[in-house]
Amino acid sequence: MTATTGVMTTATPPPVAPTGQHHGLAVVLFAVVVLVTLGITLWVGRQGNAAEDFYAGGRGFTPLQNGFALSGDYLSAASFLGVAGLIALYGYDGVLYSIGFLVAWLVVLMLVAELVRNAGRYTLADVLALRLRRRRVRAAAGGASVVVTLLYLVAQMVGAGSLVALLLGSDSAQARTWTIIAVGALMIVYVTIGGMRATTWIQIVKAFLLIAGSVLLTVLLVVRFHGDLFELMRQAAQHSGSGHRYLEPGLKYGASFTSRLDFFSLGLALVLGTAGLPHILSRFYTVPTARAARRSTMWAIGLVGGFYLMAIALGLGATALIGSAEVRHANAAGNTAVPLLALVLGGGNGSTGGVVLFALISAIAFATILAVVAGLTLASSAAFAHDIWAGAWRGDPRRRRGGEAGEKPSEQQEVVVARFAAAGIGAAAIVISLYAQQLNVAFLVGLAFAVAASANLPVLLYSLFWSRFTVRGAVWSVYGGLVPAIVLVLFSPVVSGSKMALFPGVDFHWFPLENPGIVSIPLGFLAGWIGTLTSPEPADADRFAELEVRALTGAGAA
Repeated sequence: MTATTGVMTTATPPPVAPTGQHHGLAVVLFAVVVLVTLGITLWVGRQGNAAEDFYAGGRGFTPLQNGFALSGDYLSAASFLGVAGLIALYGYDGVLYSIGFLVAWLVVLMLVAELVRNAGRYTLADVLALRLRRRRVRAAAGGASVVVTLLYLVAQMVGAGSLVALLLGSDSAQARTWTIIAVGALMIVYVTIGGMRATTWIQIVKAFLLIAGSVLLTVLLVVRFHGDLFELMRQAAQHSGSGHRYLEPGLKYGASFTSRLDFFSLGLALVLGTAGLPHILSRFYTVPTARAARRSTMWAIGLVGGFYLMAIALGLGATALIGSAEVRHANAAGNTAVPLLALVLGGGNGSTGGVVLFALISAIAFATILAVVAGLTLASSAAFAHDIWAGAWRGDPRRRRGGEAGEKPSEQQEVVVARFAAAGIGAAAIVISLYAQQLNVAFLVGLAFAVAASANLPVLLYSLFWSRFTVRGAVWSVYGGLVPAIVLVLFSPVVSGSKMALFPGVDFHWFPLENPGIVSIPLGFLAGWIGTLTSPEPADADRFAELEVRALTGAGAA
């Protein structure tokens, strides 16, 4: 029986899966993406090898360019694959997930964008070191940044494995393994050769392609339903397998008090975590002034907001035209909902339009992953080389009395270490990703946000706004948020005790929530407060005044 609108049948949609004819074109487009990004890297990589070029791209990007790069860094595989997949599987609850990602930018705009640009140089630890000049502060902040970016990297690698396995028509472990290794190798090349300048241009190109592809799919979807968005929602509810519950809160997070608490914990992490993400904070150093950083953020809010509105429509469209059961059959976590929707909107299996659109959208998703892993790898290698190696292990060069600090390493030495660190971090991300392939990529990013909100945000806000904040408070704040977040994740259903866990065959979990933010974020703030109150050394009023003047006026900023 057909629907009264003539849009589609109301029966369950037929199974949709890519066939062999998709593979050749998809592989060609993937190769084009790789060649273009490598070309950008080789071209830009010859333009400068100084630390400022490697870490901050020479600080010469415009607000519009950096706004595209910011949105490119932020709109990861979790956004394009994971969020749409969650909406396709869980409806309203998935929509709430996307709202958390967007609202987070208001925190960045209002609290940190301009202040971080003025107060820092390359990394988060630079902001802290302006008033808390101790090696252990740099070590703590740098270590937390590496952990956050590593978690985020794992999410991108898992997304790459799911995507390429779908394109190749094989869900074998071997296909996923080689995909993850290939993406890891590419991201190491991008960072070691091109640094921040190349990474930024790759992000700009990727953001343009991602938004253009989303616009194309959204227009085709709206045309498919003759502009009737209510019919789109009705068909999505009908083919979700859950009826009207699909359009109501609670399908994923409302079954019990624990699941509702878990959703609140997730939302808290998403809203607060963005302001503590190292690869987002490092973007503010690629523009020349704090005003440019603020304008970059405003551009990013517009681009990200528009994208998530389209992601909501695409998630609903995947359910309406494909069905939640088929989306889940293609990938248990829903990570392939958007490529499958592209196949249907292009004309379905056997059609030229379906083959082309499926391959095009999948290539854009692959470009998304490549660009984001490059930004993440750069941020983590910068944290290791600039903060841990040069600032902590070799000693903070701005505090050189009493033998406390070692010999100041040269900028060239620091960049060399950063390039080696990129290779090591990339290898670690590859290994961890091989064990996390069954987890939804949006959920994995949620964990990274929780750690960022627990370990990085409290110490950043305390340092910028609390005059009494001390070195002990900073160290306690970082570890007081980082350690509980990691421990709670290790003993949560994410790691053991469920079918979708990292180790489904065992059960040693005792923490009931999948996201630890509701516990670990307050602990990070509490630890910083207690550490400051019990510190034997008072805060340095002069250094705080120096930080305040620089953060608010830009006087003396890099």
